[in-house]
Amino acid sequence: MTLNPYAGFLGEGDAVAIISGTPARLAALVGGMSAEQVEAPIAPGKWSVRQIVTHLADCEIAFGFRLRQALAGVLIQPFDQDKWAESYGRYSLAGALETFRALRAWDVALVAGLSEADKALKVTHPERGEMTLWTIVETMAGHDLNHLAQVERVAAQG
Repeated sequence: MTLNPYAGFLGEGDAVAIISGTPARLAALVGGMSAEQVEAPIAPGKWSVRQIVTHLADCEIAFGFRLRQALAGVLIQPFDQDKWAESYGRYSLAGALETFRALRAWDVALVAGLSEADKALKVTHPERGEMTLWTIVETMAGHDLNHLAQVERVAAQG
């Protein structure tokens, strides 16, 4: 398994600019959608836009914790996104957007203050192996781009 499974989405993109801009981009995209667009699965067997936004909020909890685990020098924890997704029916789009926005702002503030030594800190992911703290940031950015593309496709259909 690759250290950053979303590296292909990131390419040469600026990870900090991407993670900083995602909440506003996401809010603008979903702001123009109908309730039907928000709730319909994006494809058979896939999540709806509301569920994708909820997933982004959940992932921000995990990414933020991983960043802090890396700074503390401890093993980072994987999670089962499908198990977490079982509760997505409980959350509103507005609540998921606000949660993602707030958590992301907190994590961007942390990332903005990282030194070069912090970025190079080694951390181990039980499924992916040894990586740097900066790999987590790049994963966040690529993950954002993956899901933004999905939401953009739905928005373009409306």
